[in-house]
Amino acid sequence: MRMKTRPASLKQAIYEQIARIGQAAASPSRLELLDLLSQGPRTVEGLARQAGRSVATTSHHLQVLRRARLAEAEKAGLYVTYRLADPQVGEFLLSLRTLAESRLAEVRHVTRQYLEERGVLEPVDNDELVRRVRAGEVTLIDVRPREEYVAAHIPGAISVPLAEVGKRVRELPKRRDVVAYCRGPYCVMALDAVDLLRRKGFRAHRLEQGVPEWRAQGWRVETGADRHAGGRP
Repeated sequence: MRMKTRPASLKQAIYEQIARIGQAAASPSRLELLDLLSQGPRTVEGLARQAGRSVATTSHHLQVLRRARLAEAEKAGLYVTYRLADPQVGEFLLSLRTLAESRLAEVRHVTRQYLEERGVLEPVDNDELVRRVRAGEVTLIDVRPREEYVAAHIPGAISVPLAEVGKRVRELPKRRDVVAYCRGPYCVMALDAVDLLRRKGFRAHRLEQGVPEWRAQGWRVETGADRHAGGRP
C-alpha cells in the first residue's frame, strides 16, 4: 500500500532543494563567475583569467554551479565552455544584488568609498545619460573584452576593449560626448576608460548599466561582430 506524503515532509523536501541554490550562490567567487557568465559564454580558462584565479579553483566553483543547475557546460575538443543555464539565472543575480543594495548599508559604503578614492564621485543624471544613449546622441563604447561584446551589447555601441582605448582615440569624434560602459555598476573598466579619455580631451562619461541591466529593462540588445568607430553609433 502506497503511503501518503505528509505536508511537513513535502515542505522539508522542497526547501532542501531550494536551499541548493542558496548554497551554490553563498560564495563571492561563484557570484563573480555568474556575473562573468551573464556577459556571455566563456571557457574555463577564460573565466579563470578574468577572475584572477587558477583554472583548478575556477573549475571547482563551476562544478558547484553546474550541480545546482545555475550553469551548464559544453565540451568542444580540449575546451569546456560554460554559460548560464537559463536567463532566469541572470535575473536571479540582479535581484540578489538589488536586495543587497537595499538592505545592506555596507554595499553603498564600500562603493562610495571606492569612488571617492578615485575622485569620480560627481553628480550624474543617469536617467538623462540613458536617454541620450538610447537616442544615439553620444558615441557609445563597450570596453569589455571583444568576445563579451560579440555575445551581446547595447545597440549602437562600438567595441573598444579597455586595453585598446589609448590606441584608438583618433577613431572617436571629439565633437560628441563619449559614454563608456562595461559589466555594470561595480565594474571599473569603464571608469578607467573615462579617466583616459578625459586626459585626452574628450567629454567622457561612465554608464552604470551593462548588458544585464539593459536587458532587465526589457530593452533590446544586439549580438554579433564589431562596428566601426567614427560615425553615428
